[in-house]
Amino acid sequence: MSAETQTLALLNTAAFLLCVSFCAYVLSILVFHLKTRRSRGGSPDGFDWHIIVPCRNEASVIGDTLRRLLGDFPQVAVWCVDDASDDGTLAELAAFADEPRVHVVRRQLPDARQGKGAALNAAWRCIEQSLPAGVDRSRVIVGVLDADSRLDPQGPVALSGRQYFGTADVGAVQVEVRMLQCAPRRYAPATEVSRWGRLLIRLQDMEFRAPIAAMQSLRRHTGSVAMGGNGQFTRLSLLNDIAAEHGTPWHGALLEDFELGLHILLAGGRTEYCAESWVAQEALTRIGPLVRQRTRWAQGSMQCGRYLGRVLRSPRIRNSATLEIAHFLAAPWTQLLGTPIYAACLAVMIWYVDRTAGGLAGWWDGGGWGVPPLVLVFGVGPFALWGIVYRVRCEPQLSVGKALLLGVCHWLYSYAQSLAVWLAFARMVTARTDWQKTARAADPKPQPAPVRAVGRVAVAVPAQPQARRAHPARGSSRVAGPRSIRPPRHLVHLTHLTTPTTDRPTTAHVRK
Repeated sequence: MSAETQTLALLNTAAFLLCVSFCAYVLSILVFHLKTRRSRGGSPDGFDWHIIVPCRNEASVIGDTLRRLLGDFPQVAVWCVDDASDDGTLAELAAFADEPRVHVVRRQLPDARQGKGAALNAAWRCIEQSLPAGVDRSRVIVGVLDADSRLDPQGPVALSGRQYFGTADVGAVQVEVRMLQCAPRRYAPATEVSRWGRLLIRLQDMEFRAPIAAMQSLRRHTGSVAMGGNGQFTRLSLLNDIAAEHGTPWHGALLEDFELGLHILLAGGRTEYCAESWVAQEALTRIGPLVRQRTRWAQGSMQCGRYLGRVLRSPRIRNSATLEIAHFLAAPWTQLLGTPIYAACLAVMIWYVDRTAGGLAGWWDGGGWGVPPLVLVFGVGPFALWGIVYRVRCEPQLSVGKALLLGVCHWLYSYAQSLAVWLAFARMVTARTDWQKTARAADPKPQPAPVRAVGRVAVAVPAQPQARRAHPARGSSRVAGPRSIRPPRHLVHLTHLTTPTTDRPTTAHVRK
């Protein structure tokens, strides 16, 4: 066999294996997703609910978000982390100075703007310090919402069900994510969007509610449900367990949500996915910001690859979960490998067409007619079928034709993810971990925020190193005692803000 023939055989085998493995994975998540059953809710009154809202230049959305949270969830305390905003976010928060359930955690430069995980850790310290020592931390639920989010008003009811926090061994729950522009009309913003923008919105909504939801359905069976950056809820006791061992609950990866989920599983906690409730967030309407967002996700996934060894060795993570996590962590690297393989296959096909007698017609008559069906089955099909799934399970008002067209667009849309993986790889090679928040079209230009009294304000001071303790007992979701993790008093201190109208200092405080 000639070297040329061997090379072509190897190339064809690699492409075939990649296609078959991908199709098998799609089929497996689809089967589990279609078999998923809804569960009943429970009573949220048995829990203490706290929601963290990271705010970095969120003046255009935070006021409306807070009003909805306060109106829809009378039992929830909201912790807004102002991460050195310069667009008037703090002034927007001042409107809630008299609301006892709104707390503002201020992070100031140079310690601010160190990533979302650092902002969440600052709020965690304040929540922990605000609770009496005798409170059962396993009954304290800490949620994370984006500043532009709308949470299902029945969310706490659904999360309190026996399948979720109603069962003691469930440590964290991720709710379904959907796009705000596709949510019920009373939640959707009234903004003008181009036809291209509307297509991107619908594709993102379908992505989260069909293939990503299906992936989570599979993970429910393997025991490896992943946390998302929006709509994650965790027991405070479990966050404390992670912090006792590693210093803080959230860490430095750009995919801090998935990283938290790994730490929960490594600590012996159980994660769940709640399809009975949802959180809606604003979709991106331009391809540039979308690719930048997916680049951050891809780079974060690559960064989390450092946990693979610990996952493989952990006796607390069962084999099915280990395999699923390994598959997820390998996905961006597989995409990197697949790109040159598929490109080489295309180049070889073009070469054969050029070398065949009769050109394209001769190649077609000589067997080339079999290529388009293969591309349709192995290339377009695994992406296009989600249009039908989306129509059946989520949006029955869509016609079959529009659902099929949406599925084909989803295939083209997937190439943005392929581009994002290569951009993420370039950032990894150049050791770039910085990131800028994606701006919204409605965001005003940054300007200094007026200094006003905001109310319950805690100024977050960088945490001092904490001594790490030994690994907790297997299956534990409680710390040995609140004093072992309670942060020192100097981590969060009181401050004075001066109003320009009265020029009198106003004492801010953290509610006890």
